[in-house]
Amino acid sequence: MGKVEGRRWSGVTMSDVARRAGVSPMTVSNVINGRAQRVSEQTRLRVLATIDELGYQVNMTARNLRMGRTGAVGLAVPAFAPGYYAQLAQRLADRFDAHGLRLVVERTGASRAAELDALAAPRLSSYDGFVLSVVAGDAADLEKLSIDTPVVLIGERAVPARFDHVLMDNVGGARMATEFLLRSGARRIALLGGAAGGAESMHELRTQGYQAAHEAAGVPVRDELVVGCDFGVEDGYTATHELVVRGIAFDAVFALTDSGAIGALRALAETGRKVPDDVQVVGFDDLDDGRFVVPALTTVEPGNAEMADAICSLLVERIASRPDQAPARVVMPEPRLVERETTRRP
Repeated sequence: MGKVEGRRWSGVTMSDVARRAGVSPMTVSNVINGRAQRVSEQTRLRVLATIDELGYQVNMTARNLRMGRTGAVGLAVPAFAPGYYAQLAQRLADRFDAHGLRLVVERTGASRAAELDALAAPRLSSYDGFVLSVVAGDAADLEKLSIDTPVVLIGERAVPARFDHVLMDNVGGARMATEFLLRSGARRIALLGGAAGGAESMHELRTQGYQAAHEAAGVPVRDELVVGCDFGVEDGYTATHELVVRGIAFDAVFALTDSGAIGALRALAETGRKVPDDVQVVGFDDLDDGRFVVPALTTVEPGNAEMADAICSLLVERIASRPDQAPARVVMPEPRLVERETTRRP
């Protein structure tokens, strides 16, 4: 067999590869399935070269059936907007694809019942592994579940120690953003999406970082500047517009998501506030959209790539029949501030 007019033959089988490489079909199978200890390096390279030459493609459906797998991993998120979850799904899809796994995305609507239902055995039977963003359920709910499918939990809420858990440094990232604004001269920083309370949610943790930065700088936190709202573009727009209408003075906006910050930029433009001369703006998440708004958005980069890497690595390890490893709690490294055009240099 060979190439014809620059195109590869279709319908190539494992036996075809074995004949061309001068090895047995079992040797080809060992190479494809990563059983390198059974094959010499010279033979492995010859088989791989033959696979490339003939254009052989593994029948993933048949392979998964033999291994008792579905070839799919699930991701359940509260919503598809704001943009953070869409970009997380894209990053995970790319990484799982490299392992021959396709990503299926579900929406929980930030509902406790939907989150728990996503981890029910009948639902999980459709997947080799599952990633759940926990925003409503609590540790007591999760502790009651009996789960055989590998699961990685993401988000800030406390979860049972028996689960793999990946989370970002929300307090540190918010403190970094607020400290930057304070150093640049801001004294009345509106916090969009802020919420007082415990440490069980993203907005509570980021509010803690905002408050800690003020305390360290000796600047009082003004209650009227902590604005409770959701995290989408329209939410940021409405919250900022209402601050202006109510006559509440502010010289900076820290939105707890980039989507909220982008909405704030629109409201500021409509009300005649110049950015960053009159009002500085910082977001959180480092969404792609932030680079293309005018002016380009300063934001907190919380370790997006590292988080996707950690989630994928943990789940792939568990799927590969290594569930006996101790559950991992992985916190992303220190966030970094991406300075663009919506802020002034301190």
